[in-house]
Parts: sequence; structure tokens; C-alpha cells
Amino acid sequence: MVAMMQSIVLLLVGFVLLIKGADFFVEGSSSVARALRIPSMIVGLTIVAMGTSLPELAVSVTASVAGNNALAVSNVIGSNLFNLMLVCGACALFAPLIVQKDTLKKEIPVSVLCAVLLFVLGISGMEIGRTDGVILLLLFIGFLVWMVRSALKAHAASAEAEAPSGEYKIYPAWKCALYIVGGAVAIKFGGDFVVDGASAIAVKAGLSQNLIGLTIVAMGTSLPEFVTSVVAARKNEVDMAFGNVIGSNIFNILFILGVTAAISPVAFIMENVVDSILLVMVSILVWVFAWSRLHIEKKEGVVLLALYAAYLVYICMR
Repeated sequence: MVAMMQSIVLLLVGFVLLIKGADFFVEGSSSVARALRIPSMIVGLTIVAMGTSLPELAVSVTASVAGNNALAVSNVIGSNLFNLMLVCGACALFAPLIVQKDTLKKEIPVSVLCAVLLFVLGISGMEIGRTDGVILLLLFIGFLVWMVRSALKAHAASAEAEAPSGEYKIYPAWKCALYIVGGAVAIKFGGDFVVDGASAIAVKAGLSQNLIGLTIVAMGTSLPEFVTSVVAARKNEVDMAFGNVIGSNIFNILFILGVTAAISPVAFIMENVVDSILLVMVSILVWVFAWSRLHIEKKEGVVLLALYAAYLVYICMR
């Protein structure tokens, strides 16, 4: 009973750290974007996406070092599905997720290709080997270079533009750094506390390791993306909210699985194959939703949330 209470307390502390950390992280990142005239989408795809993916990285690398790669794969796939269906769906309920044309033509297709690549590498020998991991890491470096060049191009294009409107507060550089670093640290430890607490509760309830990876751990490590994107949407930073989801999904596959596989080959089981196919389908669905009206609206958000609920029922029954 005492151990269960400790797990619940750990879970609650984790939630508080995630919520406040995400709030500071978005504030700091938004201020940097406005001061440097960098589009919020670019910031969401890079700084925010990598910051909110720290829990996935910690869990997957720890699992790989411990030789428990099944948890690493299910964590990444489960987190990406959580991001697309629940995070996008929930954010769309607060405000339409407006998507820029460049994002439709560039970043979203990259995220779809990453999902397809995960499936192809997985079914090739039913594992993601060390060579595959190196390939994923090289692709990630290429993606980062592309994002940095896009940011520099956007900054140059707006160099002659007027200063940002006074209705948005721009913090001093030291305060932005404090908000971003402090927020990222709070998000990291908040994610750890949530995962540890939730996993302990799940184990005591008799759930399987694979199910824990796809549900409790995936949801726990994706809570930073969820909280950060919802906070961004509520602050009307919808570009950053959507960019966070897309950037996190790309980061999870290329970097996190890349590092994990480079440390130790990752086994792929049939359940992973099914889940990776679903990830490709949902990635394409979100792309279609975004393309239809250049935004994801409330009714489409409800569809995504309903699909996630159905997916949870499916994985609990199989």
C-alpha cells in the first residue's frame, strides 16, 4: 500500500513538472522566435521537438543498454501514434491547427517517409541493426542541417521587416535561456517521474511489458509533447504546436531509434509490424486532414481522438 502511494505521489509530481516546464519552455522558445524573426514552425520542429522528446530518448537508450529493446521500439511507435492522434486531436479542440503550405510540402512528407522507413527497416530481417541505426542518425543530421538552413533563410527574408509587435513580450536573452533550459530540465524529470510512477502502478496491476511500452510508457514519455503542444495552442502558437508534433515524430524515429540501434540491434516482432503500418496510415491521414483546408479543425480532431481510443482497445485485447 505504501509503495502504491509513493508511485501515485511520484506520478502527480511528474505532472506538475511537465505542465510548468512546458509553460516556461514555450514562453522562452516563442520569445526567441519573435526576437530573431524565426517562424514558430521552425522553432517547434527543432528546439521544442527535441526538448520534449528527452523522455523518449532517456527511456529508449536506457532500455537499449539494458538489452530490453522491445520496450525501446514500442515506446517510439506508441509515442508517435500518441502524438498524431491524441496530441493533434486535443490541440484541434482548442484552436484550428493551421498548417503552412511549406510544411505540407516538406516537413509532413518527411515524417511520413520516416514512418515508412521504420516499417521497411523493421521487416528487413525483423530487426533494426547497427548499420540501420547509423543510417537513421545520418538522415537526422541531414534533417537538422535542412532545418537550420530554413531558419537562416527565414531570418534573412525578414531582416528588413518591422520589429515584432509590442503585444508580444520579448524577454532578455538570459531569461529566454533560463526559461528554455529550466523548462527542458523540468520536462525531462517530470517525464521520468511519470514513467516511473505509472510503470510501477502498471506492473502491480499485472500488465505485460509490451503493453506497458505501447501505453503507459509511450503516453508518459509523450506527455511533454502533449502538454507543450496544448499550452502552445492555448497561447495561440498553433504553428509551434503542430511543428512540435511533426518534429518530435521525426526526432523519435531518426535520432532515438538511430542511437538505440547503434548501441544494440533492435528486434522487430509482428506486433511492431502491425503498429508501424498503422503509424504510416495515421501519418498519411493527418497529412490529408492538413491538406484539405490548410488546417486541422475540431471535427477532425475528434476523429483522431476516437481513432486513438479504438487503438487502445485493440492493443489491450490482442
